[in-house]
Amino acid sequence: MSEANFQPRVFSGIQPSGNLTLGNYLGALRRFVDMQNDENPALYCIVDLHAITVWQEPDALAMATRELTAAYVACGIDPERSILFNQSQVPAHSQLAWIFNCVARIGWINRMTQFKDKAGKNRENASLGLYAYPALMAADILVYHATHVPVGEDQKQHVELTRDIAAKFNHDFGLDFFPMPEPVIEGAATRVMSLRDGTKKMSKSDPSDMSRINMTDDADAIAQKIRKARTDPEALPSELKGLDDRPEARNLVNIYAALAGTQPQDVLTEYGGQQFSTFKPALADLAVEHLSPIAGRMSELMADPAEIDRILAQGADRAAEIAEPIIDRTYEITGMILKRKS
Repeated sequence: MSEANFQPRVFSGIQPSGNLTLGNYLGALRRFVDMQNDENPALYCIVDLHAITVWQEPDALAMATRELTAAYVACGIDPERSILFNQSQVPAHSQLAWIFNCVARIGWINRMTQFKDKAGKNRENASLGLYAYPALMAADILVYHATHVPVGEDQKQHVELTRDIAAKFNHDFGLDFFPMPEPVIEGAATRVMSLRDGTKKMSKSDPSDMSRINMTDDADAIAQKIRKARTDPEALPSELKGLDDRPEARNLVNIYAALAGTQPQDVLTEYGGQQFSTFKPALADLAVEHLSPIAGRMSELMADPAEIDRILAQGADRAAEIAEPIIDRTYEITGMILKRKS
């Protein structure tokens, strides 16, 4: 095989489905800020094409796309240091997705657990896009020859599928053309759980607003939700093993550790033996300190949608400069005749 010359490159994306939560911040946005690189800009994508695998009101989708862009910037993403854009402005994503639809095997897609979770018992009425979207996710990553993909635990399977698709393409055409991207899963709260049920992921689709902290919540709402978060009557343990079978306690300790930039054991060393009546106010203060400025900055950005659109367009131009040569070469490898280049 030949052609291998992969430079380290980070790619990740979030769906613009509204109501960003603390889980999005700790599991993704804050980590994205830490991975910014002046020499080799990371690509951070608002994956609006993925969003329409289920019905979206057009105006609401546009608003959610701008809100997510505002959240990226408010959390510290610098559009000059990183490439921030929405997926639909770079056609190479969809072009490569079709190639990958023809590379991926039905058996691989059938193993994807998220389709089963999202389609539920109504699978026959789910969209084809919802079934096939893992191939688009692989295209999102590989159209930039990305090598590192920061994701939550629940998305690791998609990166593994991306590696399978890359390997099969490379094998079929006898070229080392696509890299084998690595999932980047790290931190104390890569999977933030519901404040009402520590066994379920914090979700913006949960019917109860008290189950989550929204990125747009004000200080009073943040503090109230933490005070009312479900816990158990026992004091906090001094050792991590003491959190076994205590999912709500473990979740709050993990959130504290992630916000404080420390480890769960450090939190237990400080608060072990104390009741939640002491721990929750400390956690509330910490959450307000971190999140209130972000909500304020998001509000400022959302007041100027034209500036948000400018940021997205600039990012899309930069993303396309990377993606277009890769999709052109992919077409050539697969035997497509390209004679209409400008």
